[in-house]
Amino acid sequence: MRARFEELAWAQTPIGEVSLRRRREPVTGTEVHEVKLGEEFLMSSMFTVAEEELARLALARLGGRDLRVVVGGLGLGYTARAVLEDDRVAELVVVDALEPVIAWHQQGLVPLGPVLTADPRCHLVHGDFFAMSAAGGFDIDGTGALADAVIVDIDHSPQHLLADGSSSFYRREGTEALAGHLRPGGVYALWSNDPPDESYLDILRSVFTDVVAEVVEFPNPLQDRTATNTVYLATRQVDQR
Repeated sequence: MRARFEELAWAQTPIGEVSLRRRREPVTGTEVHEVKLGEEFLMSSMFTVAEEELARLALARLGGRDLRVVVGGLGLGYTARAVLEDDRVAELVVVDALEPVIAWHQQGLVPLGPVLTADPRCHLVHGDFFAMSAAGGFDIDGTGALADAVIVDIDHSPQHLLADGSSSFYRREGTEALAGHLRPGGVYALWSNDPPDESYLDILRSVFTDVVAEVVEFPNPLQDRTATNTVYLATRQVDQR
């Protein structure tokens, strides 16, 4: 019989101590995996609806096949798995700044690790997503290929950041740099824990077209209420000729 609480792994990273733990949730009786940065929760397997909808809403905007998708932020892998469930996806690049989190997937310490690492379409890349977006992009094989979708779940919101260094990504110049890594008609999607932010929507509208903020609802049994997250969606304008 498993203990009610176990710390499965721990590591020091440039942005603080990161830990993986597994526990039995007393309210629901379910087994929960959690990733924490210090005392702050980064991800919980108890609440994954919005992370999965982030991928599905982004891919629903795209036609065609042989899609190339970039995901910023690995976490427990729920967004990445939702991308791979779409059989039109030919390549998925998942970028995460926390090398231990990638190792936990490769070692099978998290439930979805074997699923992601066994899929030949999926590439787990240790790197600074925000620095890559500001510079050369996410072309890991040197072909110069643009992405059909860039899907991001790293910070809590455009206003509530995990660490220094990502703030410029949410400003106009960072948004323009990101758009340059998408093909015309490609999609940018962002998860946020906060309600829709009109100031960020204005920035997106200045660079992209068809910009919306979708509010995703899901049950929170711990508080006996419905909780919400926000998914921002935007499309790179097709070049006019």
